[in-house]
Amino acid sequence: MIKALINSGSVFATVVALTMSCFMQVRQAEAADIIMVRRMTMELALDIARAAVQSCRDAGYQASAVIVDRNGIVQAVMRDTLANRFTLQAAESKANVVILAGVDSSEFRANRQDIRPEINQISDVLMMDGGVAIRAAGSIIGAVGVSGAPGGDKDEICARAGVEEVQDRLDFAD
Repeated sequence: MIKALINSGSVFATVVALTMSCFMQVRQAEAADIIMVRRMTMELALDIARAAVQSCRDAGYQASAVIVDRNGIVQAVMRDTLANRFTLQAAESKANVVILAGVDSSEFRANRQDIRPEINQISDVLMMDGGVAIRAAGSIIGAVGVSGAPGGDKDEICARAGVEEVQDRLDFAD
């Protein structure tokens, strides 16, 4: 259409065509400034938390699970009946390590012992096992942190069970 206006020979048509062309280029540049971000629903977060706590319960542990979104903002919390209140704080801090590092908390802890004291000084971050990434289409959309089992390795097993419970939904996310 722009080419046709320019080829018409009319000065007015040429000015209109050039104006339209500039406007379309600006619009394309503005569109590139907007990105699409995957986010999990409340229902998905609750299902992960429920499955993680149930996994710990089945193993005989009273635990809490905290789900944070990709920004480290709490999206779902579940505390088993006898899990103490400190498990909530520890679980959230473990999930936050995943968001900070981009890997599961156990992997980060194992690979970065050199900065453990410094990392543990960051508010709401705890460098311990028990935080697992929640991924959809290759991107981290959140993390689950679990606390309450006797050891971070056991917390991590429960956290993984929570993610595995919904893995098919994550694998087929649009």
